[in-house]
Amino acid sequence: MSQSLDRALTLLAGLAQGAKTLDQLAEEVGVHKTTVLRLLRTLESHHFVRREGTRYYRLGSALFDLASQALEDRDVRRSSAEALAALNERTGHTVHLATYEDGEVVYIDKYEGRHSVRMYSRIGKRAPLHCTAVGKVLVSAMPRERREALARSIDYVVLTPNTISSPEAYLAELDKVAERGYAVDNAEHEDFIHCVAAPIRGGGGEVLAAASMSVPKVLLDYEGLLALVPELLAAAKEASVHSGWTENGKGS
Repeated sequence: MSQSLDRALTLLAGLAQGAKTLDQLAEEVGVHKTTVLRLLRTLESHHFVRREGTRYYRLGSALFDLASQALEDRDVRRSSAEALAALNERTGHTVHLATYEDGEVVYIDKYEGRHSVRMYSRIGKRAPLHCTAVGKVLVSAMPRERREALARSIDYVVLTPNTISSPEAYLAELDKVAERGYAVDNAEHEDFIHCVAAPIRGGGGEVLAAASMSVPKVLLDYEGLLALVPELLAAAKEASVHSGWTENGKGS
């Protein structure tokens, strides 16, 4: 990667955390302010960066436009929208759509719940594979050899007392997910949230994405969460049909 491109991307990543001054950005990138200013002016001319007042810089509209276009290009996001929006409306709980990318979960859509508790996720946010229900669904759908290799490559960061912390435990959990057709995050990623997830399949029966429903534990206990599984599976099936899947696993 060219040095200028690397620095420009570092600037954008820094501004994603909020407005910053020229001095702050120069310190983050580790170069003189004149170099940073030159990069900022180029980014500003293409609307990737905008100035706020006389001192601060923020991300510009072009970046959000590109992100929106990239998300719209994900066919599974469009084909799943009706079913997932209806699930969210029926239950009042937060619904996610996620895909696998480079060893992580990426949330590509989110329907906020009607409760006041807000969670970590947002569209475009990445999350670990080992402690999210969507991650378990996505990995369990992989061929066994790839699944095992991936499980043994994960850094098992423990985020709550319930987080899976070894490849052996993760592989055993993935076998359960593959057998029953859904996954559970029993307060493994965030200790106040639990979640169930199911696969959304394409025309060849392949898993395109995972849909999940997340509920604060204060609103619903674990048994209550499991009682939502039929609702989730029905929505995932509907989304799969809209994505080209049929009962015999072949495209329509």
